[in-house]
Order: sequence, then structure tokens, then C-alpha cells
Amino acid sequence: MNNVRTVSDTKRTFYSLHTRPINTIYRRVVEELMVEMHLLSVNIDFTYNPIYALGVVTTFDRFMQGYRPERDKESIFHAICQAVEQEPQRYRQDAERLQNLAKSLPISDLVAWLSQTTHFNQDPDLQAQLQAIANNPNFKYSRLFAIGLFSLLEYSDPDLVKDEKQRTEALKNIANGLHLADDKLSKDLDLYRSNLDKMTQALTVIADMISADRKKREQRQQQSSSVVAPPTANE
Repeated sequence: MNNVRTVSDTKRTFYSLHTRPINTIYRRVVEELMVEMHLLSVNIDFTYNPIYALGVVTTFDRFMQGYRPERDKESIFHAICQAVEQEPQRYRQDAERLQNLAKSLPISDLVAWLSQTTHFNQDPDLQAQLQAIANNPNFKYSRLFAIGLFSLLEYSDPDLVKDEKQRTEALKNIANGLHLADDKLSKDLDLYRSNLDKMTQALTVIADMISADRKKREQRQQQSSSVVAPPTANE
């Protein structure tokens, strides 16, 4: 009998764990991330790794920027992870470890490591994971894994990822070293960066609308509360 959890099961679990309403503009972000994680978790070829964890955490943190109330964000993240039967603390800890590692390495060393042309001893677990990925013909590639790779580059050298030529070359080397399809990797990351830009623009528009609405309310309040003083008799 097939007992594989369904997307409906995962969503039901999520909304039983996080019971507060989710702001409309962010609901799609939350559900898409949750569904993507669910589909990977039930795939026979999928194996958790810290680069994937960094991709999940980065995606959540970037797309949930500006969420109100702020205190709900961690509850939502915990509920997403628990809904796909994962430990949120593991994701956060692995993501933070890789962030710190990337910041400590020159970008050339990081790219060489990710490309598996050079091995380093700073993080034996990551070294083992990279070798396992490169040697596994059935490795389950995902958009979230791609975002994890991109995030490593971004933490190491923010300027490199802004330069299209350098970014493309680095990603191609990494893809070749890990035996990934570099065109798929680049396409997924272009879409990720485009969606981030759209989200930023949408939040800017909303912030401007809220600010304009607030000013109008303040003006109306001032007009209604101001009393025109009668002219003073001079005679």
C-alpha cells in the first residue's frame, strides 16, 4: 500500500502548525516553496544536503523580506519545514555554516572547491557532499540547490554575481565539476533573480501606496480637528 504523503497532506499540516493568516502577497511564496520542498522530499533520488538547505533558507528570507508581523516569519518557516517532515533548526544551522564558510574564502578558492578541481579541509562534511554529488549520476538537481550554489558565490564575492560574464563562467565551471546541466542551472538562477526583482518592485509599490494613504488620513484628521478661530475685534 502506497503511503507517500500528498501535497494536500503537507498543506494541511502546515496550516495546523501556523494558524495565523498569511499576508496575501506572501501566501503564494510560502505555498510554492512548501510544494517544491514536498515534491523533492518524496522523490526517491532526493537526498538532503547543506547547499540545498542554504537555498531553502535564502529563498525564504529573501522573498519574505518586509513581512508583517515580523514575529510570524520564523513560525512560518518552522511550519514549512515540519510540514515536509524536516527539522527547521538543521536548515538554519547548515545555512549559517555555509554562509560563514563562503565569507571566509576568496572567490577563486570557493569556485575551485565547488568545481571539485581543488579540495579543502575547512569543512569535511561539505567536501564529502560535493564528492557524492559529482559521483552520483542520479543526483536529484533542484532549483533550490541552484540557489544554494548562487548564495555561496554571493556571500563570498557580491560583485562577482553582479558581473554577468564572471557569474556565467563561475557557474559553468561549478556545473561541469558537479556534473550538472549548466544551461538548466543558469536558467533557474536567471528566473530566481528576475522574481526577486519583481518582488522588490511589488513591495516598493505597496509601501508607496501605504505611505500615500497614511498621508491622506493625516491630512483629513488635521482638517477635521482644526478650528478656524474667529477674528479678533480690534475695536
